[in-house]
Amino acid sequence: MPDVVAFGRKPGVYACGYCHLPDGAGRPENASLAGLPAGYIEQQLADFKSATRRTAVPARVPPRLMIELAQSITNSDAGSAADYFSRLQPQYEIKVIETAVVPHTHVAGWILAADRAAPAEPIGKRIIEVPEDLEQFELRDARSRFLAYVPVGSVKTGEALVKTGGSSRTLACAGCHGAELKGLGLVPSIAGRSPSYIVRQLFDIQSAARAGTDVAPMTEVVKHLDVDDMIAIASYLATLN
Repeated sequence: MPDVVAFGRKPGVYACGYCHLPDGAGRPENASLAGLPAGYIEQQLADFKSATRRTAVPARVPPRLMIELAQSITNSDAGSAADYFSRLQPQYEIKVIETAVVPHTHVAGWILAADRAAPAEPIGKRIIEVPEDLEQFELRDARSRFLAYVPVGSVKTGEALVKTGGSSRTLACAGCHGAELKGLGLVPSIAGRSPSYIVRQLFDIQSAARAGTDVAPMTEVVKHLDVDDMIAIASYLATLN
């Protein structure tokens, strides 16, 4: 493990493994890096540095930290971290549950956590992604598993959108992300990703907060998507191992 992943660099560069975990599994508030192409990871750092990759919700701390970190990280450290994470095997840790009602939740740091003693509530137009065990999650245990509660029917609807484009609402994902959606060349894998993360990226691209030459092909993909579509796509992708 490179020093920048384990310890970071002072000033301004946090240890990559603190947020994204040493095995690259990531957490719902950020990205899973394990198995992504090294060149893709380096390009994202460059986009954060140039402000090409921003967020539609500027108050969110995780992307703000990435933007700040990218200003200070050296090309050498970026390359070392990217090479390290690209060699790791992604792990599937999400259970998708279609439901009309969900546990009441509260904000814990940068995620939602379930209040098991509180009454359940309607899910509405939401994905509620919570760790099975909050304490295990906060200790950054790489074996933490997550429950993703999604609206009833989301997975089937999302499958149609992902595979066929859903009657011209979008474009089929396999053309760029590969037949099994596990990535193609420098295009990242989207199979088995946190649905919270996927929705944020679709929304950021649609709102033009996330741009750049490598994101340009996605602008047509997200152009006509509404929130229900984004939830459905993210729900289906999260079921894929």
